[in-house]
Amino acid sequence: MNRIFGYNRGKSHDQLLQDSSKAMDQAQQGLQNRISQLDTQISQINFQLQTLQKKIATSKSTLGKKPLKQQALKLLNKRKQLESMRDSMDNQAWSMTQAQMTSDNLKNTMVTVNALKSTNKALKSQYGKIDIDKLQDMQDEMIDLIEQGDELQQVLATNTIGNDLEDIDEADLDAELDALAEEDFNVDPTEEISTGAVPSYLSNNIPDFIDEEPQEEDPTKALENA
Repeated sequence: MNRIFGYNRGKSHDQLLQDSSKAMDQAQQGLQNRISQLDTQISQINFQLQTLQKKIATSKSTLGKKPLKQQALKLLNKRKQLESMRDSMDNQAWSMTQAQMTSDNLKNTMVTVNALKSTNKALKSQYGKIDIDKLQDMQDEMIDLIEQGDELQQVLATNTIGNDLEDIDEADLDAELDALAEEDFNVDPTEEISTGAVPSYLSNNIPDFIDEEPQEEDPTKALENA
């Protein structure tokens, strides 16, 4: 059977489809040429029948019409046979067209399947290189690093001065307060100090609300006066 159709077992499926498509194209082209020839012959017979019909219509002799009618009958039989052959070839051409459409659909399906196979293979190759366990470990390490970074930020944001104050005991605090009590800063606690202004106790000028103290007399001058 394979020898009759000329198929080779060594050919791939794609090659067989290509050979089949090529053979169908050639067969369809041959059928179309044959159908065109039959249409031409049928048109010629119709022209001849039209000519005979005019002769029969214009003939007044009954004997003269008889051979014309016989000739027309033969042409009609011939046209009927040609039309039957043309219809048969039309059916063959339509069957081959359907087969060609089926073959084309099959080729398109195979192309789609091959594309899906290639894509699936590529995806397996790419995803096969990913170790899920290592990826999970990496995510856990990233979470630990983020938590460590947050702890560092909290440590850096801690007020170290406040921590130093906590180290001062009550005895040191009392000593500092007693020392400050002995100092005379000449500052009125009700005075408001604006931002950027020099405090009154740091100025060389005596504030208006403080009376000027009497200056002590020089002892040497007092003896001289005595």
